[in-house]
Amino acid sequence: MQFTNPVPRNPIWVFLIISAFFVSSSISDPRISESGLFCGPSNHSATDNFIPNFISVMETISINVNVRRWGDSNVTSPPPQVYAYAQCHDDLSPVECSACFAMSRTKLPRCLPSASARIYLDGCFLRYDDHSFYEEATDEGNDKVTCDSPIDISKDKYMSMEFRRKVTEVIGNVTKKAVKNEGFAVMEERGGVEGVYALAQCWKTLGDGGCKKCLEAAGSKLNGCLPGQGGRAMYAGCYLRYSTQRFYNVDSESEDNGSSRVWFVLVAFLSAMALALLALFGAIVGYKRLSKRKGVHRYNGGISISVHKSSLNFKYEILEKATDSFDPSRKLGQGGAGSVFKGILPDGRAVAVKRLFFNTRQWVDEFFNEVNLISGIQHKNLVRLLGCSIEGPESLLVYEYVPNRSLDNILFVKNSLNFLSWRQRFDIISGTAEGLAYLHEGCKVKIIHRDIKTSNILLDENLIPKIGDFGLARCVSPDKSHISTGIAGTLGYMAPEYLVRGVLTDKADVYAFGVLVLEIVCGRKNSVFTLGSSSVLHSVWKHYKGNNIVESVDPDLKGNFPIKEASDILQIGLLCTQASQTLRPSMSEVVQMLTDTEYEIPSPKQPPFLNASVLASDNSRTSDINSVTSNEYHEKSISEVSSYFTAKSTTMAVKASEQR
Repeated sequence: MQFTNPVPRNPIWVFLIISAFFVSSSISDPRISESGLFCGPSNHSATDNFIPNFISVMETISINVNVRRWGDSNVTSPPPQVYAYAQCHDDLSPVECSACFAMSRTKLPRCLPSASARIYLDGCFLRYDDHSFYEEATDEGNDKVTCDSPIDISKDKYMSMEFRRKVTEVIGNVTKKAVKNEGFAVMEERGGVEGVYALAQCWKTLGDGGCKKCLEAAGSKLNGCLPGQGGRAMYAGCYLRYSTQRFYNVDSESEDNGSSRVWFVLVAFLSAMALALLALFGAIVGYKRLSKRKGVHRYNGGISISVHKSSLNFKYEILEKATDSFDPSRKLGQGGAGSVFKGILPDGRAVAVKRLFFNTRQWVDEFFNEVNLISGIQHKNLVRLLGCSIEGPESLLVYEYVPNRSLDNILFVKNSLNFLSWRQRFDIISGTAEGLAYLHEGCKVKIIHRDIKTSNILLDENLIPKIGDFGLARCVSPDKSHISTGIAGTLGYMAPEYLVRGVLTDKADVYAFGVLVLEIVCGRKNSVFTLGSSSVLHSVWKHYKGNNIVESVDPDLKGNFPIKEASDILQIGLLCTQASQTLRPSMSEVVQMLTDTEYEIPSPKQPPFLNASVLASDNSRTSDINSVTSNEYHEKSISEVSSYFTAKSTTMAVKASEQR
């Protein structure tokens, strides 16, 4: 981006601007800590339409929350009916609300396929159910109270009594204030033995009567936490909390009426926007000055690259002209972060230009992530990054041009022009395996791609595969076995342990590669939106158990393939998609299996689609998800919803949420 303002010469200005941004009260704390997650006792069956209905209501709520900070939605036809509601606490700014809601969307799928669930974060609430609950004030069987540890004044009887009196008084007062103040209030009482802070929040669907009923019931139970130094009442229609520590984002004195709260939030939001612009300006200035001094940019995870204008930086005007101003006729494809266009540089080279729009922080992170991860590595099976442009109205990535586009455009389009022979399929599988093995073991740090799929495998003029799109890639330091991160990836390719626990290892790539192998050999996508034998994993496993695994091979090959080789590759695909990550081979072992005809391929165990217990086969997962009779449905529901959440910018909640 170009700025015409004078550039501050003293680096202290950059520090002051960024400091002002981070201490802004409007973005102080989105309060994304989990207060309680409660899953209903009943589950939906694998034959109903629950997941599509669930996704539909969540999409509507997501839009509403981003606009007005609360939302409700329902789908009643086709059955089963799904009702949902979400709301942020009124003291959160719009930015904080988006972060909190995004985190709640990421955590709630742990209850699936339960017919009902509710999650309370310290700053927001999200619930879905199979009936209309919008006017419920209390729910005796499901309302919960959690208490903090007791305050250390139990030996002093007078001080203990004084503390109890103060908490009871504050809870009663904040309840009365909230009922008169559109369902929200904060209150504090300082001095004496301990300061006490309280927040009351009713849901927007309750009237004054329902709000009063809910808060009074919650307050009565919350008093039972005494002499605890804090407590949370999580009720069907409200949330009530007290603490000896100040935890909310507004001053109680500014909450005398609804209008003052609205003005506070408005002023805070506008202040945050102004400070954000200053911070961005300061960050860019600081980055340029640092780059000139050191010529090195260091990214999270330990990768450092030298930034040379001659090799990495392209002028925006040159790329705009190379693509005929991004003419639609030059468009090669559409990705989650933007569009890709063919360009011809002044020296005659053909390039692929990825056009990114920085409309959210997520795309900024992915842009620099991709530049830093792949600009320093080269391999015949990885798409080469030629450079980037960050000085125009939008940011661009420049890659080598791969003429045959992506594998899915050939593999799943059935015609004689695009038909892949067995040898071509084998070479694509082998080349992709070598590229992944290089990422995992051939670089200075281990790079996990996280989005291996047919559309990210590009084919050059000789159909040599090249792995592309590193926007979701992450790297792991040599001293670490894994990283914990938000779920990100593509439906049908994500490993079960990654979906369930968010613990990312290179075995997540191995799982995705296994799905890719089965798709290439079978000639069809691994559909997880439909049940039964339509799943490629299910179909291949069924044939494997029936000792006729080659029946899975794409019938368009008409038997023109070596039976032993096809059987081995399908078995490798099943090995890579084992439920437990410890049972999957490394990518270097996969390369050896593909190249060494004497290598004895182990017998695979059942992939994760028939029994829920296999997800816990490595004993690293306990009770996060309710057990179900059909793990195929369980895996389907988790992956669908997690992928959906990621596509809705869960990264606003501390990158939580990562999967597009």
